[in-house]
Amino acid sequence: MRITGISTHVVGTPWRNLTYVQVHTDEGLTGIGETRMLGRTDALIGYLREAEANHIAGSDPFAIEDLVRRMKYGDYGRAGEIVMSGIAVVEMACWDIKGKALGVPVWQLLGGKVTDRVKAYANGWYTTERTPEAYHEAARGVMERGYRALKIDPFGTGHFELDHEQTRYAVSLIEAVRDAIGPDAELMLEMHGRFSPATAIRLARDLAPFRPAWLEEPVPPENLKALAKVAARVDMPVATGERIHDRIEFRELFESQAADVLQPDVGHIGGIWETRKLAATAETHYMLVAPHNVGGPVLTAASLQVGFTTPNFKILEHFNDFADADIKKVVKGAPRVDPATGCFELSHAPGLGVELDVDAAAEFPQQQARFDLWAEGWEKRSPSAAAGGAAGGAPGPGSAE
Repeated sequence: MRITGISTHVVGTPWRNLTYVQVHTDEGLTGIGETRMLGRTDALIGYLREAEANHIAGSDPFAIEDLVRRMKYGDYGRAGEIVMSGIAVVEMACWDIKGKALGVPVWQLLGGKVTDRVKAYANGWYTTERTPEAYHEAARGVMERGYRALKIDPFGTGHFELDHEQTRYAVSLIEAVRDAIGPDAELMLEMHGRFSPATAIRLARDLAPFRPAWLEEPVPPENLKALAKVAARVDMPVATGERIHDRIEFRELFESQAADVLQPDVGHIGGIWETRKLAATAETHYMLVAPHNVGGPVLTAASLQVGFTTPNFKILEHFNDFADADIKKVVKGAPRVDPATGCFELSHAPGLGVELDVDAAAEFPQQQARFDLWAEGWEKRSPSAAAGGAAGGAPGPGSAE
């Protein structure tokens, strides 16, 4: 079997574009992959066009490791977000082809399951007024759908510092959410890498009474010493990793022991196998893995293949029941959260278990998506106004990342 070519389909929303790639073969099998870009979709499409000619066309879709190696190193450059995202969509499509050809789900090819279910946490749920009352109502709605966990960034447009008034308001939002979800549900606290270490530490202490499950990206991700400073002085797990695009670049994070939960994005770090390799290394450092997942159903399905096979997998982010919920129709067989358990249940469908509906995808053309966490009035432009989506991939600070 050989790859004959690829086709790309961009599904647009006001705050991010979802890029779906179909990998076609000479035996009639087609695989699907997905990634999500913020403002770089055209660059990704351009890279994929060149990679198709230089590396993809004519390749054996079963020889995934070799194809990834050639795409990553074959052009004698340093792979960043664009290249690693391009690798990811092709890589997961090849796993899809391999599973379909053999008649088994991808998780079976990764060593078999270690669990029958993967817990989900909701994001993108607070597309509402940024008030305690509105957040309380929205959070109750999440619980009524069966979720047992959710994430929020309550910090508005705070950057490096947050004054006393803004801090009190953020605390009031978290207090309302905790009251709505009860004492047992998990509450993830998102900071989007926006604060100085001193501010992050102070805010974490102010919010500690509400028992956050983790503190996510408390400081800009480039400075691991700053992250270690925070980790040493807060009494809650620290999560990070969504903006690291190469598995090798996690080395210093392992050495510093500055994080408890790693959040690789399967659509940005080279795909399913690269994420599984990272998770195995994390296991040797007693760290958990909870992939960043602000894409659509195909990216969710790919992330779940890792989840069902990974002993140290904690939980999976899920956007598609809330922000842009209507785009679920572009994918047949989209993974769903069981309201009885708050989890994704194991699927036995071959490959990734999903298929792109090209006609439905065409109903959502590419947009000039824009997300600016720091701009005044961004809430008015965002589909999750005042809800605080997500930096690097959400409709406001907190909903996606």
